[in-house]
Amino acid sequence: MEIQSNFSLKKHNTFGIEAKAKQFVAIHSIDELKTILKEHKNEKKFILGGGSNMLLTKDIEALVIHIDLKGKKIIQEDDDFVWVESQAGETWHEFVLWTIDNNFGGLENMSLIPGNVGTTPVQNIGAYGTEIKDTFVSCEAINIETQEIKTFINTECNFGYRESIFKNEVKDQYIITSVVYKLTKRHHKINTSYGDITAELAKNNITNPTLKDVSNAVIAIRQSKLPDPKELGNSGSFFKNPILLKSDFEKIHQKFPEMKYYEVSETEVKVPAGWLIEQAGFKGKRFGDAGVHKNQALVLVNYGNATGQEILEVSRDVQKTVFEKFGIHIEAEVNVI
Repeated sequence: MEIQSNFSLKKHNTFGIEAKAKQFVAIHSIDELKTILKEHKNEKKFILGGGSNMLLTKDIEALVIHIDLKGKKIIQEDDDFVWVESQAGETWHEFVLWTIDNNFGGLENMSLIPGNVGTTPVQNIGAYGTEIKDTFVSCEAINIETQEIKTFINTECNFGYRESIFKNEVKDQYIITSVVYKLTKRHHKINTSYGDITAELAKNNITNPTLKDVSNAVIAIRQSKLPDPKELGNSGSFFKNPILLKSDFEKIHQKFPEMKYYEVSETEVKVPAGWLIEQAGFKGKRFGDAGVHKNQALVLVNYGNATGQEILEVSRDVQKTVFEKFGIHIEAEVNVI
């Protein structure tokens, strides 16, 4: 467990931003984590997972603790369900593929989402009609101040759209170390309700899809729309899809009848932020080495040597222009550091 000084974080954030950590340490066990937290109790700390949901706009003047806890196992099962536990440092997509290889259902629609397992409850990540809250049972987390381990069950996490207790009430108080999911062993609930998935399956003449078929369809869709962070720096969807009251939306919809939307409840609708950004003229636009991706306007990209500040400026320009055109505010999904 070596603490390094003036450490480059370029390979530890999917935007590929060059930023330095005052100090950096990778953690491979709970004991190591407890030791570091105790020994550096009064120092400023920054917790780093897969680096997939953040935009670094400056150097980190703190001890960066990289959570690299590995391992996954079955902890309980019956005829219909299996409870699997994954350590926080496991790569999310590799974990999803492992569940599919074992014919465990529930995570297939979230294939190829970047990041690590430990951050999935923080964001309540989701894609194509599923969210973490649908399969999440509990997570273990360590209190940064006391080093005590606490278990958070599903109902305690206050899950919402890209929201949880870890982004709000207990933000910066806990480090998630492992997560338990309840998955199906049979009678899988195959969710192909999104048109993109239906079209992809039809293209391959698949009428009775398996978990693997759905996963492969999602992977194909994401690869066609989203750049690989290893080839082009990005953090996936930079913005949340705005949710509006129907009464407010109807006024806007009268002005823009072509606007796409999805009903989320009797009183609310969701508007695709990507559509708003594209209509505002940003899709494929480049500003130096920062820009908006040519295939998916939700994704901001680093073409090589953009700074975090330059990407942040593009995001603010997008927000301002969308608001001026439609009267709709789009929020960043990515954490700006």
